Amino acid sequence: MSQQDNFSSGFFLGAIAGGIVGGVLGALLTRAADETTEEPLLTSESSSGKTLKARKRTLRASSEQNIELARQSLEDKIAQLNTAIDDVRQQLGNVNGRAIDPDRENSMTEDS
Repeated sequence: MSQQDNFSSGFFLGAIAGGIVGGVLGALLTRAADETTEEPLLTSESSSGKTLKARKRTLRASSEQNIELARQSLEDKIAQLNTAIDDVRQQLGNVNGRAIDPDRENSMTEDS
């Protein structure tokens, strides 16, 4: 019984310590990644000529453009996958001895 008690207390202690270490490490890595990818927002107006609000708008606009490009890329990949799935479905239908009519809906019953 004492080994089981030691295991469970050690397990919970390890889970708590791992959660804390993982959370701190994740926060530090996120902060480091943000500092390296974005331009600094807290510069004086005289040195850069842009205000803080203008820089935030620029960053928001560029992130919206990145999101739109990612969306378009995903739509293209989905279209490619759908085409590939249709091609494979037709090939498998021909292998099984019957061609699949692309206009007909997929159903589990056959019409006689």
